[in-house]
Amino acid sequence: MQRITILGATGSIGASTLDVLARHPQQYSVYALTAHGRVEELADACRRFRPARAVVGSADAAARLAQLLAADGLPTQVEHGEQALCDVASSREVDTVMAAIVGAAGLAPTLAAARAGKKVLLANKEALVMSGQLFMDAVREHKATLLPIDSEHNAIFQSLPQHYARDPQAAGVAKILLTASGGPFLNRAVETLGAVTPEEACKHPNWVMGRKISVDSATMMNKGLEVIEAHWLFGAPADRIEVVIHPQSVIHSMVSYVDGSVLAQLGNPDMRTPIAHALAFPERIDSGVPQLDLTDMAALQFYKPDFARFPCLALAFDALRAGGTAPALLNAANEVAVQSFLDREIGFRDIDRVIAGALDAVPHGPAPSIEAVLEQDARAREAARAQVSTLRG
Repeated sequence: MQRITILGATGSIGASTLDVLARHPQQYSVYALTAHGRVEELADACRRFRPARAVVGSADAAARLAQLLAADGLPTQVEHGEQALCDVASSREVDTVMAAIVGAAGLAPTLAAARAGKKVLLANKEALVMSGQLFMDAVREHKATLLPIDSEHNAIFQSLPQHYARDPQAAGVAKILLTASGGPFLNRAVETLGAVTPEEACKHPNWVMGRKISVDSATMMNKGLEVIEAHWLFGAPADRIEVVIHPQSVIHSMVSYVDGSVLAQLGNPDMRTPIAHALAFPERIDSGVPQLDLTDMAALQFYKPDFARFPCLALAFDALRAGGTAPALLNAANEVAVQSFLDREIGFRDIDRVIAGALDAVPHGPAPSIEAVLEQDARAREAARAQVSTLRG
């Protein structure tokens, strides 16, 4: 039986993971669940899955959670803080870690899981965006197993030949094709995007996601971060990664081969599919997702992305080509910009302006250590907040 820690158990990925686990109680058990501040939701999950440990973000949240669990007579040990997250990710009691904490906060525990040689199901793309070389080095050095959870990267993983990881040069791969839905504003007039509200930006046409990642999808920064993630996961340079807009979100991504073949992974847009694939790999288990009926598909459409409509995607490609800490700067500035938009401090079209301004203000450099990356992350956030202040007034 696999024992699993879920980092970010109350988010959309965490909830989907728990749904899959509940379908296979004889194969999986939950060792630890974590959440930042959604105490009541985490308490509900603890009642259902009875983990040995639960971690929250603060002492106050821990006290509240402990009170709720004690009232139900649950023996779950309640902890808080970053070190506790790292502990439940690296514990000897754990086989598999679902890394689903959104943003830079997920970096340390995800890296701890890799250094402990765990099977890491990677839904936190920032671990690779911020510290790609360091993270991949840790995976190799400590013989961790890394399986992608993003539907696009999971699709690529499924579409690659088995020997790709051993010898990419001999695999005959010409290009990686990342599909993107285009988000809620694919067909909206560009000149009206300045009036977009947070509520509109969070209404994704195909996927149910958290607010931050929904805004990233609307700006296509999410796809830009996935481009950087694909570079590290599959060893592909920027000129061999292509983004293709596919509004139906049925084809989750593709691999183009030198002989002209293109292999794709298809399925209904439901994150339980890649989660179930990674949990059971190399076997298959039921995910709860309905089978795809191709006869229901009226048409499948594909477009090239418009960088004038989606400048964040262009910024991400630029950061990948720049290398070093540039992707970490990009990610940090984006987190500040998106939160400022959600807080109604800036407009939707100000997001890319804040990011570009922060990248201009903070020179990128090498990324020899996590400490260096986090230092650059902090500088980019400060520069992004300065950009927000300038735009506000």
